[in-house]
Amino acid sequence: VEAVHLIADGKAPRIPQPKEGATYEGIQKKENAEISWDQPAAALHNWIRGHDKVPGAWTTIDGQVVTFYGSSLLDASVPAGQELAIKGASKPGLVTKNGLVIFGNDGKMVLVRNLQFEDGKMIPASKYFSADETTALELTEVEKKMAEDIR
Repeated sequence: VEAVHLIADGKAPRIPQPKEGATYEGIQKKENAEISWDQPAAALHNWIRGHDKVPGAWTTIDGQVVTFYGSSLLDASVPAGQELAIKGASKPGLVTKNGLVIFGNDGKMVLVRNLQFEDGKMIPASKYFSADETTALELTEVEKKMAEDIR
């Protein structure tokens, strides 16, 4: 009750919190979330996971910023996949049917499931090399007639 009265009267003591031992981290900025490739796989996974969803851990691939989302440690043999050169990485990544496999400096692997490009487009990492492919829609004769009727 005494504390409430001191606050109400504007006489409560104000003691600034010491910075030592403080655990609050400020808002993370995108420029501070770049992936440093000279780390073991567990550290890469923790970095990606720690920045998932905001601001997103990123790197440069083919001259553009690509953000990684949805990582997990991969404890298996090296899967088959198409190599992908990643700026700063000592070993190229592999685009596999399950996602993008990246390697730590300890030779262990991390699987990344989703990638986001600078324009905001997000794709499954397994579709990296087919992301630019577009298929033309081919209509049957019945569908063509229906399209004409709708027009």
